Amino acid sequence: MRRTRLFPLALLLTACAASESPDTLRFWAFGREGEVVAELVRDFEREHPGAHIRVQQIPWSAAHEKLLTAHVGGATPDVAQMGNTWIPEMVTLGALAPLDSMVRASPGMDSTGHFPGIWATNVVDARVYGIPWYVDTRVLFYRTDILARAGYPRMPDNWTDWLRAMRAVTRVMGPGHYAIYLPLNEWPPQVIFGLEQGSPLITPQGYGAFADSSFARAFDFLLSLYRDGLAPPVSNNEVANLYQEFARGTFAMYITGPWNIGEFRRRLPPELQHAWTTASLPGPTGPESGVSLAGGSSLVVFRASQHQARAWELVRYLSRPDVQLRFYRLTGDLPARRETWNDASLAGDREAQAFRIQLGRAVPTPMIPEWEEVTTKIMDQTEAAVRGGTTPAEALVALDRDVNRLLERRRFLLARRHGATE
Repeated sequence: MRRTRLFPLALLLTACAASESPDTLRFWAFGREGEVVAELVRDFEREHPGAHIRVQQIPWSAAHEKLLTAHVGGATPDVAQMGNTWIPEMVTLGALAPLDSMVRASPGMDSTGHFPGIWATNVVDARVYGIPWYVDTRVLFYRTDILARAGYPRMPDNWTDWLRAMRAVTRVMGPGHYAIYLPLNEWPPQVIFGLEQGSPLITPQGYGAFADSSFARAFDFLLSLYRDGLAPPVSNNEVANLYQEFARGTFAMYITGPWNIGEFRRRLPPELQHAWTTASLPGPTGPESGVSLAGGSSLVVFRASQHQARAWELVRYLSRPDVQLRFYRLTGDLPARRETWNDASLAGDREAQAFRIQLGRAVPTPMIPEWEEVTTKIMDQTEAAVRGGTTPAEALVALDRDVNRLLERRRFLLARRHGATE
C-alpha cells in the first residue's frame, strides 16, 4: 500500500531533480525555518560567487515522509534540516554522508563549540552525521507569584522539595487548581524522569528497560502527581487554551520547550508578564541530576549529493556564530553554538537562561529509528496506569512487551552484525 502511493511521487522528485542546473545546491528546510533561511542563503551566495542555492520549504507534517520518498526515488537534496530523532533512521537507510573528515578539516566545527548532549544526537556508531543547527530541550515554566504565595521564592532543585512545593501550591490555590500540567498525550515528562533516575530506557541489546527499578522509580513519582491531585489527569485536547488556564492559575507549572517563551509573552495578559519565568528541571538528588531531553534540528549532507564540498560550505556558513545569532532573531530558535549565547540578546533574557543551563545537562534519547513509535507506547501505558486500567507494575511490563515487539527486527540485525564480526 505504501509502496504504490510513494512510487509516482518518487518519479516526480527524480524528474524535478534532473531538471535543475548542475551547479544548483538543493536545500530542504521545514516549517518556519524554511521560510526564514532563504534570507540567510542569499548572503551565502554573495559570499560564494557562483553558488546557487535552491531552498525548498516543506511543512513539518510532510517532512518525514518526503525524506523517505526522496531516498527511495534517488531524489534526495544536497543538504537538509533534520530533526535529531530522525538521524538514526536515515543512517540505517544509508541516506546520509558521514561528516567526520569534513569536521576534522574545519576549525571550530567539532564538538567543543556545542552542547555535549546535543552533539551526541548526531553521532551514530561513533561517526558524525549531522551538525546541530538549533537546539531544543524542556524546562519548567511556572508562576512565580503562585509559588511565592505557597512559601517558595524560587523553584526547588530536587524532587523532595519540589514535591513539597507542589503540595503547598495546591493548598493555597484550593479546589479546582493544580500544581502542574502533565498532559497524558505528551511523552517527555515520563522520559525525562526516567533519564533523571539513570534509566537507559532501551538496553544496548535492544530490549525495553521500563520495568527495571530505575524507570519504575520515575514512573511511581509521575503517577503520584496524578494520584495526589497535583496534576489533572487530562490530555491536552481536553484543555481548550493552556495559556488562559495558566493565567487563571488552574495550574502553576508546565514542562515545555523554548517555543513557548514567545507564546507566553504574546498570550499572557500584561499584568502577568512579570509573574512567570522558567527554571531548569529539579533532579532526584539535586540540580546535577536534573537532566532533560536533547532535541532540535541538525544540518545533514546526503550521501547521493554530487556537491558535497559545496554542501559542507553551506553547513559551515549556517553554523557561524554571527549567522546563528541572526537566525535566532528571525525565528526564536535557540542557537546550537555555545559562544552565541554570550550575546546580550540571549545573556540578558531571563527566560532563556534556564534553557542555557538545561542544555548543559541535556541527554539524547535512545538512538534507534523506532524511537517515535516507542513514545506512542509510553503514552498509551501511562494513560492506562493513570486512569486505573492497569497497575503501575502491569503497565511497565506491558510497555516492555510492546517495545520488545517493535525492536524485534533491530535485535535480529544486531545479532547478525555481531555474528559477522566474530
